[in-house]
Amino acid sequence: MASGVGVDDDCQAKFLEMKLGHKYRYVIYRLSADNKEIVVDKTGSHDSTYDDFIEDLPEDECRWAVYDFDHKLDEDSRIRKLIFISWCPDTSRIKSKMMFASSKDTLRRTLVGIGSEIAATDMSEIFFEAVLDKVK
Repeated sequence: MASGVGVDDDCQAKFLEMKLGHKYRYVIYRLSADNKEIVVDKTGSHDSTYDDFIEDLPEDECRWAVYDFDHKLDEDSRIRKLIFISWCPDTSRIKSKMMFASSKDTLRRTLVGIGSEIAATDMSEIFFEAVLDKVK
């Protein structure tokens, strides 16, 4: 089911700046106040940490995010992937959850080159260790 919302051009522009230019560590997206368009909510500079990203996610509101996951496993191997995160906490309003669920694919189709996708309803699902396990 599609919600009929559009995607602001800045969403893809920021994504490409992250993907190709490594300008951002993450981009967080939200629905506009009138629920008609997906817009950029926040960006994290390339020097931002995973903890900075977690702090920028609201506790009770749904968001989508793309995180440039770059982690050295050992001397010889490293994981580098763009991760799409659908953050929809259990404490969010039901109407908000429904709008986010029905609008996710609209955003996802504009963001080409995602390596992994994570749906989270609780912070424990997006702790660093949990994400690392999912992307290995």
